[in-house]
Amino acid sequence: MKRNMHLDDLLSKWAFDPSTLNVRLVKGNDGRDVIQMRVDMGVLQLETTGRPDGQLAHDHQSMLEFLQEESLKDADRDLTEDECMEVDREFMQFYHRRICWLRLQYYHRAVMDADHTLQLMDVSEKMSPEEEWVGTHEQYRPFVLFHRTQADALGALEENTAEEAIQAINSGLETIQKFFEKHEAEEHYESDELVVRLIELRESLRTEYAVGQTLMEKLADAVAGEQYELAAELRDELTRREAN
Repeated sequence: MKRNMHLDDLLSKWAFDPSTLNVRLVKGNDGRDVIQMRVDMGVLQLETTGRPDGQLAHDHQSMLEFLQEESLKDADRDLTEDECMEVDREFMQFYHRRICWLRLQYYHRAVMDADHTLQLMDVSEKMSPEEEWVGTHEQYRPFVLFHRTQADALGALEENTAEEAIQAINSGLETIQKFFEKHEAEEHYESDELVVRLIELRESLRTEYAVGQTLMEKLADAVAGEQYELAAELRDELTRREAN
């Protein structure tokens, strides 16, 4: 009888550290990159493209792609119980890979996986068989937006400028605020822990890189103050920057 292989060697050479996220990018036997996450009593291995488990969903690259196509075919179609379970699995898989990309500082990949999750939330809400199931996912939307904003800002800081990183944070905060407004919880927005952390990151970037108001912030103030000539000048400057 053939004995099953165990993971003793792998686990003994890569100790689990509960105080940090244990992640590495390694080559598979066929030369492809895979992500490995050390967890208590084991290791998770995730693909870097497509679904993290490397599997198809109903002959599609993901449940998101499958459900988007199904929604176009029948706008009134509801998810089945099994499909709800498959959506839950895909949420968890992309969560694991998203935090891995953040730990590995592959910020654009983290943004892509966050966007996948947000789109899956949108189509799931549209096709959900019951409101309670939607709520189990929607409660995590600010957390996903927090990760996306972090990654977007740090990617901008790495490749562009601190001002663009600050603007990425402002954009993310605006989206999170709209979530609170949608759910009639505006009074909790400013005290929300994730919002506070993003504001702290934004202000630390201002201090470290000596950034004052961004052009977008100046434009918003000019519009609010009905300084339309100044607003037009700022819009022209933004257009020139984008063109360059």
